Amino acid sequence: MADTSKIQGEGDRESAKRYNEDTKEFVESGKVDEAARKAGEGDKEEMERAEKAGEERAKEYDPAVDRDYSKPTK
Repeated sequence: MADTSKIQGEGDRESAKRYNEDTKEFVESGKVDEAARKAGEGDKEEMERAEKAGEERAKEYDPAVDRDYSKPTK
């Protein structure tokens, strides 16, 4: 029985192409700085809880990470 499914699995070329095109379009739209600023406006406590949860799952601490959330990024 031949599989006629459109599912390509991990490394799906069609999805990668669509993602790359959408990303290029977004960058060219000039909205990157605005989106980055909005991403940093979240609830500080919520972001700290999410980061702590991620660190708890990590195999080891990343010594290159030194964040001070009390200072603005720009």
